Amino acid sequence: MLNVHEFKAQDLHGLSFGALAEMAAQMLEYIAEQGQHIAEQRQQVDFQARTIRLRDIKIERITHELARLKAWRFGARTERMSAEQRELFEETLAADQASLEAQLEALQGQSGAPGPAVVVEPRRQPRRQALPEHLQRVEHRHEPQSTTCGCGQSMVRVGEDISEKLDIVPAQFFVHRHIRGKWACKCCQSLVQEPVEPHIIDKGMPAEGLLAHTLVGRFVDHLPYYRQEQINARSGVHTPRSTLAAWSGRAGAGLMPLYEAHRAFVLGAAVVHVDETPVNMLDPGSGKTKRAYVWAYARSAFDVLPGVVYDFCIGRAAKYPVEFLKGWSGTLVCDGYKAYESVFKLERRIEAGCMAHARRKFDELIKENQSPVAAQAVQRIAWLYRIEKEARELPEHERLAMRQSRAGPLCEELHLWLRLERQRVPDGSAIAGAIDYSLNRWTALTAYLVDGNVAIDNNHIENLMRPWAMGRKAWLFAGSELAGQRAAVVMSLVQSARMNGLDPWAYLKDVLTRLPGHLNSRIDELLPHHWQPAG
Repeated sequence: MLNVHEFKAQDLHGLSFGALAEMAAQMLEYIAEQGQHIAEQRQQVDFQARTIRLRDIKIERITHELARLKAWRFGARTERMSAEQRELFEETLAADQASLEAQLEALQGQSGAPGPAVVVEPRRQPRRQALPEHLQRVEHRHEPQSTTCGCGQSMVRVGEDISEKLDIVPAQFFVHRHIRGKWACKCCQSLVQEPVEPHIIDKGMPAEGLLAHTLVGRFVDHLPYYRQEQINARSGVHTPRSTLAAWSGRAGAGLMPLYEAHRAFVLGAAVVHVDETPVNMLDPGSGKTKRAYVWAYARSAFDVLPGVVYDFCIGRAAKYPVEFLKGWSGTLVCDGYKAYESVFKLERRIEAGCMAHARRKFDELIKENQSPVAAQAVQRIAWLYRIEKEARELPEHERLAMRQSRAGPLCEELHLWLRLERQRVPDGSAIAGAIDYSLNRWTALTAYLVDGNVAIDNNHIENLMRPWAMGRKAWLFAGSELAGQRAAVVMSLVQSARMNGLDPWAYLKDVLTRLPGHLNSRIDELLPHHWQPAG
């Protein structure tokens, strides 16, 4: 076997044709291997370059947001805001800044080529008040598993470090006191001490139970931060509203990986409900509020693994659901809003309508004009709902069979009756508009007759929008786009936890405790439908 790497030029003389052919084959094989190796290295370099470029873009965006927050903070003194707006504005700034700084720290801590230098001005740390002495102390002692030095000598305890974190169980504050003993070897001058466990807020005062309590108070019980401050003060604990807002910002940033995994879980369903609702958002530049929207996406009302995910957007245009649903295909249950037309054009999707919307248009006419046609339409739709009530608790295939055998003929009869009545009513009348809505969306309205997992209406998602309606009444408006997105993250998780029969506080407390040290490859274990309390 010839070795081309050991050959010299003079060795080529006298070689036979067969030997030269063998050498040429070896050279071609070597060149092909080197070419493949170079291509693999080029792909790896390109991937690393894209990763670094994406990280740099994120860092630049977050840095820009931080700079804009500081500009707003200094400019807010001249804004024409009410006292209530100014309070929310300050709370939102504190939460947004904490959230952005947490994201920036995570990006800058990633391995890889160094990104652009980002200078973050250090914030002046206020002097922290000592935790009240009257609070119960729960001591956690951390000592090394072995106090025998590597040299064989026994170590001597030479001191300890004590840190305290404020925690809460409902209606009771207490303090975790962590005492980490220091053990030293007099022989070899070595020191051993248990490391500090990672937390969502390292070196901060709040333990995960208090963070969960603050988030649940804000996003489940809809308590503004100033009211939470007053409630905590009754227990002798001073937690300024700006501090509570900053804690929420940090916690919201920490929950982002779990939110993305939950979003993928919801969009893993073959049937998804969608709806949107307006939410006012503060516009610092004008000192007024402007309209934003929360879009909600939920798994089928018949899904054994329920879940809902919210998306806070500054508008109601079609681009928002189109972007959110990119790559998803299946049956989408929605109302007749025009923006959804673009959603169905881009992917292989089936549209399912909402019979409750069709009924509502007739019901409105009964209340206003006592229309006999509208009354009859409502009666006919009521027959369909009676069948649906019986079919709801059945397995999918039995539910579909009942619909097709009993509701199918009634739907055909209703469709024929609507077309006949449409010829009798004048164009442009209110009853004509109600009938046209049902006729134009008839295929979507009857989609539930061909799929047992599709609901007859979109009431499932409308019920899941109620927490936002309650929030509007409590905190009136979102302080910023980032604050709205953070609310969407937390509310997606806590509302899904409630749908799975979980206590939101117990779920969030456990998740916030485990997230800092949890493997990202096992993030699904912390999703509401999979979650099990830590043993």
